[in-house]
Amino acid sequence: MATTIIEIRGLNKRFGVGDAETLALRDVNLKIKMGEFVMVTGPSGCGKTTLLNIIGLLDRATYGEYYLDNHPVARISKRKQARLRNEKIGTIFQNFNLIQNMTVIENVALPLIYRRVGKTKRLKIASRMLGRFQLNEREYYLPNQLSGGQQQRVAIARSLVGSPSIILADEPTGNLDSRASHIVMEELREIHEQGNTIIMVTHNANLTAYATRVINIVDGRIDSDININKHTPKTRNRRRK
Repeated sequence: MATTIIEIRGLNKRFGVGDAETLALRDVNLKIKMGEFVMVTGPSGCGKTTLLNIIGLLDRATYGEYYLDNHPVARISKRKQARLRNEKIGTIFQNFNLIQNMTVIENVALPLIYRRVGKTKRLKIASRMLGRFQLNEREYYLPNQLSGGQQQRVAIARSLVGSPSIILADEPTGNLDSRASHIVMEELREIHEQGNTIIMVTHNANLTAYATRVINIVDGRIDSDININKHTPKTRNRRRK
């Protein structure tokens, strides 16, 4: 039986105060097992991205419990949370979040700085990761010299460079045309098949075909949670040679 890697109990998230208060998440209970490809769907403003940000340790719940790989997240310091995030989580953003004055290879190597990997070694690791995405010829380009699809593949390479067990993707195809979207989703499919756990937020119902599980959120609550009968990979973080 697959190990539970994420567990959330009675999670709530509030924004604002008084008359302006909004409850973005309401009593969310959720378990995610290692090796799942979970799609989180729902209308705009339903709490999808808020949930992803809390799972990714980019935000904190107002109350409720969150366990990441058996670590009780609410009870550890922000510094320890940052270290946990760097070790276990890779994040892919809709707007790529690449640093525009850094080259492609420097962007991909960035997470390794926080692990105190030396410059020569981290650039070698980043170059190897870019080779996986057929982007070696563009290592010393700046992000604005790439297409949207290429920038998203760079962002995926960056999310993987530290060998995290969990990949979080927030609308990773939202700014891409259909061809680039297909390429990105096929890359995510391959990453999943190699053993990573993926949690992806999307508005596009057609993309749920890639998932092993689909969670729909409405008004901050889980409205449905459907397992799709697909093989869940048993290997973890196995890279192509």
